[in-house]
Parts: sequence; structure tokens; C-alpha cells
Amino acid sequence: MKEIDKLKAGLEYCYDDEEVDAIKQNAIKNCRIYNSIDDEDKQKQYDFLCEMLGSVGENVWIAKTFNCDNGKNIFIGDNFTANFNVTILDVKEVYIGDNVMIGPHTLITTVGHPLTPKGRREHLAQASEIHIGNDVWLGGNVTILPGVTIADNVVVGAGAVVTKDIPDNSLALGIPARVVKRLENDVD
Repeated sequence: MKEIDKLKAGLEYCYDDEEVDAIKQNAIKNCRIYNSIDDEDKQKQYDFLCEMLGSVGENVWIAKTFNCDNGKNIFIGDNFTANFNVTILDVKEVYIGDNVMIGPHTLITTVGHPLTPKGRREHLAQASEIHIGNDVWLGGNVTILPGVTIADNVVVGAGAVVTKDIPDNSLALGIPARVVKRLENDVD
């Protein structure tokens, strides 16, 4: 089985494999292009995101500097804003719903590495998709780890590290993030 096939199957794969690395190098190039577009040319930014990402809804904006690992594994709904210095390591798929706001310096990572030194020396990685629901606000400096689902109407407080799923209508805070309050859903 090729490394890219292992990656797609959710198995451990070698991240510096030539075919795997080519995807990342293309994403680096596309991020450089996106980040070089004039800030006042919102239409050109949007059009490039539509080319670069897997899918993009209406009224989507990502501030500079934006970085990703693939681009084609990012699927964004309508009315999306990502503030400055957001990184989405989309080795596997990242699904983002409608009406989502992401604070500055946020990391969404689908990829992790072995806990053993042998595995890390072999440049192994494993990735799991991430799901972010509708009406979600991720505060600044939030980290979302592989395999997490954040349901609808969730607020994740600044600096939180989300290691487990967060249910609907929740405020989650801390390291690791834990639900501290139920939130009203006033749009149902």
C-alpha cells in the first residue's frame, strides 16, 4: 500500500513520502498566493479560496496569514470568518458549518504523531477528520485536535485545547476543554 493510500485510509503513513509531501508543497504555494492578494480585493480573495479549498459557501473570508496542509480537504459553509493567523492542517477532511467564526491564532489539526521515539524517527503520522457544526465561535488561540466533532451552537473560549467532542449548545473552556455551561439556542 502506498503512503498516500495509508493516509487516506486513516492509517499511519510516512509524512515525508514524495507523493504526500507534494500535496503539502502545493498547499504552501497556494497559501503564499492567497496571502499575497490585496486585502482590499475581497472578491479576488474569495475566488481564490473557491479554487484552493474543497468547497466554499457564500460570504466567506479568511484573514492573513492563512496556512493549510492541503486545502482540498477543507469544506466551509456560508457566513464564515477566520481572523488573523489561522492554520488548518487538513491532512484529512475538515468540515465547517454555517455561521462560524474563528478567532486569531487558532489551530485546527487533523494530524498527530506517534508517542514513541521510534515512530517519530520514522516520520510517521496519522490523521482523523474534524467536524465543526453551525453557529460555532472558536475564540482566539484555540486548538482543535484530530478526530474532534464540535456540534451546533458551541462557543470554545480563548486558549482552549479541544481534545474530545463538544455537544450542541455548549460553552467549553480550558485545557483540555470541558463543557462549563449550556447555551441557549435562540434561532431554532
